[in-house]
Formats: sequence, structure tokens, C-alpha cells
Amino acid sequence: MPLWLWEKADTMESLPSLVLGNVTLPSGRVADVTLDGGRVAHVGARRVSAARLDCTGLLVLPGAIDMHVHLRGGVQSAKEDWKSGSMSALAGGVTVVVDQPNTIPPITTPDALQARVREAQEHSYCSFAVNSGVTPDTPLESMWQAGALAFGETFFAPSSYGDAISDAALRPALERIRALGALATIHAETVEDAVDTGLVFHDRVRSPEGELRAVKAVSGLNEGGCRLHFCHLSTKRSIDAAQGSVEVTPHHLFLSLEDFDARDPVGKVNPPLRTEKERKQLWGRWDRIDVIASDHAPHTREEKAQPFSTAPSGICGVETMLPLLLARVMDGKCSLQSVIEKTSYRPAEILGIPRAGFSVGDRADFALYDKIPAPVMPELLHSKCGWTPFEGHLALFPVTVIREGRVVYREGEFFREEPVWFSGKGYVKPR
Repeated sequence: MPLWLWEKADTMESLPSLVLGNVTLPSGRVADVTLDGGRVAHVGARRVSAARLDCTGLLVLPGAIDMHVHLRGGVQSAKEDWKSGSMSALAGGVTVVVDQPNTIPPITTPDALQARVREAQEHSYCSFAVNSGVTPDTPLESMWQAGALAFGETFFAPSSYGDAISDAALRPALERIRALGALATIHAETVEDAVDTGLVFHDRVRSPEGELRAVKAVSGLNEGGCRLHFCHLSTKRSIDAAQGSVEVTPHHLFLSLEDFDARDPVGKVNPPLRTEKERKQLWGRWDRIDVIASDHAPHTREEKAQPFSTAPSGICGVETMLPLLLARVMDGKCSLQSVIEKTSYRPAEILGIPRAGFSVGDRADFALYDKIPAPVMPELLHSKCGWTPFEGHLALFPVTVIREGRVVYREGEFFREEPVWFSGKGYVKPR
């Protein structure tokens, strides 16, 4: 467990706020990391600070960015809200979340965007950003000026609380987003008109072939060269066809439709869980995957207990995303550096957010992990939904999380600090 050492309390105000001592850097070098003013101030030999946290024997990772969450709130607060969702994020080593716009009401006007930001500023425990919806009537330029970080999840096929946009509307929308220099994130699916009464049928209605067609169709509509980010791709062929950055979820990496009873709505999600063969093929494209994001979509147990055809699609996962991946690192199945790249460095690069890391000037967001995986237990998670499809899977949860140079989570206890709102580059601050 981490060891706290307090130094020279009589002069704390003039000292750096915190030193992480004996950190094993990704390169293998051991150094002290000095944090001050929310940034990394020094990496190297020991320095005096107001507080020191010994990291001997711990994994120390930059705080993760989950660039695809649905934190609900408002009339959907029984499922999740900013407080519970952000606490869940921190307890999983995620210090920044990007909220998607298919809320109720949807984020398609500047007023709705600004209201969502205020709600997060008042209640969130982690830093955050909010995306703009994309519909034929959305004032995209005004949303950019209001602070949207990106545009989407843009639904090329309908999903929970999200209506599909037509080809005729998407083509000019992509051109307008390109003109702003912004990012368009795409939910690429094709939905067949067929019976959907179980996981096998759900996989056919929203088939791998349909996902591939949607990826190719969106790329074809993008005549102006807008920056594209494809959300939650679920098959190897879709990843290979994508022209843009690629996101994959933990549930598509760790779960297959064979893991559930055929009519169990717990495994119902869009895009669907695929076959075990396709799940393994997805891991085979690990090096092409840019981002791992959770698509955290909490629904209550009662909602998930409905008949399959009426139960909502979605899986909660912001708290288990990184811990599941780290357990795989401990097993030697993937490298620690690749997990850091896909959960922290690359999302920051794609979104234009200053990165957290081990270089001077980086955001001072870190998560500290011991090296003993434990089974996922739903009663220990912090989402309001109260369940997880990953129950029993081995995971490595953080013991301490630091955001902006301050401890915000330690051994089950949360300490709220003012969250940082990462607005898009088009933001025009009100006078």
C-alpha cells in the first residue's frame, strides 16, 4: 500500500504539492515525479514537497481518458448521474470522461450543451468534456463556439436514445465539421428489418456485414476529408476498412454472445456482442486499434430484466475498462505501454486534450495500482446501475488516483476537487 510522508509542514505553501516517489516509468527507469500546479514539474532525483507518496512496488499509469461515456442525469438519473458516473470513473483509473450527446433532451442546441456543462461542473468528481449531437437541424457552428469537444456519437443507425442521420444529411454535416477543424465520431451500423428476440438474432439484425457496409458508406460520404473517429467497432473487417481512428470497447474484447443465455438482455448492446471466433479476431487487430473506450451505457437491473425485444441496449463499463486490461497485462497478453497508449496518450491526441504523463508539463493525472488482480464484484462498483457483465473476471483496480496533482481517490474514499472542463478549440468564452 502507498506510504505517505509529510515534509516540512511549516513551509508547505511554498513547496510543490506532491511528489510520487520511486515511480517505475514506462522505460523501466525509477525516478521521483514532482507535481505542482496541476502539472508534472520535475522527473528525476528526490525533491522536497508538501507531501510525498511512495510508489515502490506499484504500477503508476497516467490517468485514462474514456472518450465514450453516457452519464445520463436529468430524467435518467435513476440509471446514472454525474456524481455516480464520475466516481465510478475515478475508481477505475479514469480521470477524464467525454459525455455523449444522446441525453434526454439531446445535446443539439448551445443552451442544452451549456446546461450539461454546468451540471457536470457542479457534480462531477473527474474532469470532463461534452460532445455535440449531429442532426439535420443542429447549429454545428454555434455548438463549436459553445464548447463542444467533438461532434457525435453521430448515429449512422438508430440506437438507444439516438436517431439515425440520413446520408443526405450526413454528407453536408461532415463538410461543415471539417471546415471547423473538428472531429466527427461515428456510430457505424446497418439495421435489418428482422425479428430480434435474442443475442444470436441481435447479431444478425446488426450484423458484422452491416457494420462493414456502414463504415465504407460513411467513408464514401466524407468527400471533404473530415477527421473521422469510428466508435466501438466490433469486427476485424470493419477495423481494416476504417479510414480514421478506431475505437473498440472492453465488452467486445472480453465478451462473446456465447457467454450468455441466448435470450439474456444483459448481453444486449449496440453493436452486438459477436461470436467467440470474431472476438478472438478482434484481439488480432490490437495494434491497429487506436482507442479503448467503454461506451459506458448504464441501465437498471429492472430495465435489463425486460423481455429481450424491449430491453434497452447497453453495458456499463467505465470502472472496469482499465482494470480488465491491466489484468491482461499482468498475464503477459499485452504490453503496459500499449494499454497506456490506447487509454491515455492516443485519446488525448485525437481529442486535442493536454496529455497526462511523465514529462515535465504533462497533466498531473495518475492512477496507482498494486499488482494483485481480483475478481470483479458488482457490489463494489460505484455505478448506480448495480450490475456488470464482467462479474468474476479478473481485474486490477487502482488504490490511489490523482487528478491535477491532488489525491481524489484513495482506498475507497473520494475527495472532490473542482473538475476541469475540456472545451473544444472553437469555444468562445462569454464576456
